[in-house]
Amino acid sequence: MSYLHLPFYSAFALSALGLALHRTHLVSALLCLESMMLSMYIALSAWPMENQAPSATLMPMLMLAFSACEAGTGLALLVASTRTHGSDHLHNLNLLQC
Repeated sequence: MSYLHLPFYSAFALSALGLALHRTHLVSALLCLESMMLSMYIALSAWPMENQAPSATLMPMLMLAFSACEAGTGLALLVASTRTHGSDHLHNLNLLQC
């Protein structure tokens, strides 16, 4: 592991730790997931420049498109759960309740 990869790994690990510890609101969980995707995008963008592999430059753009779809779906779920349950607390989203 080089010193170039350390910020990306630490940002991903901190985002995963935030997702594991701060699971009270859906907004905080979505923000942690989005920061994980952003750190992976930056790492994938830096990888072809480091290895001089121009054929791998399409992969970060594809991941960015999937990340945008994930963010849109997450926000739609946030709006739907807030309208039906009255708040965005994750303990209200129990699969056993109707």
